[in-house]
Amino acid sequence: MRDVLSQEIEEKIERLVRVCSEQALGGLLINSQPNFSWLTTGGTNGVNLSTEAGVATLLVLRDGRRFVLASRIEMARMMTEELAGQGYEPVEFGWEEEKANPVLLAELARTLMSDQSPLGSDVFLGQETRFLEGAIARARYKLTAPEIDRFKALGKDAGTVIGEVAQSVSPGLSEREVARRVNNALAAIGANSVVTLVAADERLGRFRHPVPTDQRWQKVLMIVVCARRRGLIASLTRIVCAGRILEDLKRRTQATAQVNAQVLAATRPGVSGSELYEVAARGYRELGFAGEENLHHQGGATGYRSRDWLAHPRSTEQVQERQAFAWNPSITGTKVEETIIAFADGIEVITATPGWPSIPVEIEGREYPSPDVLSL
Repeated sequence: MRDVLSQEIEEKIERLVRVCSEQALGGLLINSQPNFSWLTTGGTNGVNLSTEAGVATLLVLRDGRRFVLASRIEMARMMTEELAGQGYEPVEFGWEEEKANPVLLAELARTLMSDQSPLGSDVFLGQETRFLEGAIARARYKLTAPEIDRFKALGKDAGTVIGEVAQSVSPGLSEREVARRVNNALAAIGANSVVTLVAADERLGRFRHPVPTDQRWQKVLMIVVCARRRGLIASLTRIVCAGRILEDLKRRTQATAQVNAQVLAATRPGVSGSELYEVAARGYRELGFAGEENLHHQGGATGYRSRDWLAHPRSTEQVQERQAFAWNPSITGTKVEETIIAFADGIEVITATPGWPSIPVEIEGREYPSPDVLSL
C-alpha cells in the first residue's frame, strides 16, 4: 500500500514540477486545505476549518525537492501524522515570526531556492508570489488510479448511509435533527459534510440552498450533502415523501431526471463547461421548464472542492478523462444529484444508494439513472 501511495505522490509532484516549468517558476507553495489533501493523498493541514488556509505549507521546487514550512506548534504532528515517509524536509519557524511578518513563507522559500526565479502559490501571499490556484487546480483534475478507488469507496459509503438516514426519518422531525443524523452517519464512516442542506415541505420550493432550521417536516423532505473523506468530496441529494408522492413532484422530478441524463451523456472528455450548460438549458426548454437554469447552477467538476468549476455560458473549462463531476439539475420544488467519474468510454455514478428508486433515461442506447423520490 505504501508503494502505491508513494507512486501517487511522485506522480503529483511531477505534475507540479511541470507547472513550474510551464510558468517559469522556481517553486510552488501549497497551503490551501484542498490542495494539501490532494498532494498528500488525503492528509490534512486543517485546524481552523473556517479558513481556506492551512497551518502548514508545502514547497515543491522546480527540481523536485520538497519541503514543509510550519510553526513549532504544528511541525511535529505534520511530520508524524500527515507527511511521514513522503520525503518532505522540515523548515520550522516560530509562530510569533509568522504573525509579525506576512511574507515569511515566501522569504523562507527563497532561501531554499538555487536562483531568484518567481514563486507561485495557491493562496494570496502578497507581491512576493504569483497566485496560481487555477494552474494548480488543473494539475489535480485528472484522478489517479488510487484516487478513483478512494473516491468510489467514499461514494458507495456516502450513498449507503445517507440513504439509510433518509429512509429512517419520520414526519415531525426538525430539519436540524435530520442534519444531525446525517452528520453522525457520515462521522461513522470517517467522513464529514462540508455542505448539509435540509428542506421540509414548502421550503423545498422556496429556497435552492435550504440551510437546516427548526421547521418540522410533514409531507416532503430533501437532504443534500457534500461528504468529505481524505480530502475527496462526494455530493448527493435524496428526497422522500410521506405516503403517496404528489403528482406535481413526480412530474417535475421526472423532467429533472431527463435533464440530468442529457448532461451525463454529454460529459465527455474535451466538452466545455459552456457546452454542458447549454445542454441543460436546452433540456429545460424542451421539457416546458424554460429558465430553470437561471435559478440555480447545474453543478460541475468536483474532487477536493465541492465544485472545482461550474458550467456556465462563458466557461472554457473542458472535461478531462478520469475527472469527477457532481451535476445537480433542479426544477423548482425538486432536484437530482449524484457524483460521477468521466471516463473515455462514458460516465460512472459512484454515489448510488442501494435499493433506492431510480429514474433510468436511455440516450443513444445507454441508460443514465437519476435518484427518484422515495415514498416512505
